[in-house]
Amino acid sequence: MSDLFTRFDCPDTTLTRAAWRFVTDAQELFLANHSARTYLFGRALAEGHGLRAGRDFDDELLFLGCVLHDLGLAGTGDNRQRFEVDGADRAAGFLREEGVDAERVTVVWDAIALHTSVGIAERKSPEIAFTHAGAGCDLFGPPRDALAKEYIADVHAVFPRLNVGDAIASAVVEQAVANPAKAAPLTFPAHLAAELRPGALALPTWSQMTSAEHW
Repeated sequence: MSDLFTRFDCPDTTLTRAAWRFVTDAQELFLANHSARTYLFGRALAEGHGLRAGRDFDDELLFLGCVLHDLGLAGTGDNRQRFEVDGADRAAGFLREEGVDAERVTVVWDAIALHTSVGIAERKSPEIAFTHAGAGCDLFGPPRDALAKEYIADVHAVFPRLNVGDAIASAVVEQAVANPAKAAPLTFPAHLAAELRPGALALPTWSQMTSAEHW
């Protein structure tokens, strides 16, 4: 735990340490590492846009949104909604148990629920936008020259990738196959399921969903 807070100068509060402990207890290592990198890359991207912690965004809220963002893929976070919403609900429950006020809980809930929502999260507050940006950066790579190579190498040395892309996709699809309600048509989970397990879910096409027969 100490490397995250000392080596990378993360916001070091009772709440952030409790959140990181909660994540590392609840998640497999590939997800915990991804959660840490999401924050480290998200904060660096925010700084690259000229934003500064404490002035332009709440660093504690950004940390919480990032490190808690995939709770829907682990343990008691896996319920009956798409994993982003399940994760947001689990994170909100944890934060309420820790005595966090409702307004701050709402920001973290939005950050997690919207973290796969391209074109939407970017229009929200920096804490939400850069949770989305950090998660995307970790999975798909940073914009050209957005992050220093030395910084990337340092982050990966402490939090190895562990085949994170395939591991996350597999976790999302396994949930969807076990409970198709978690992969509603046209959603990110449905897209992954159709790509990785074609035919496993009876997903209707757009034409079928909008057919005049429904009327």
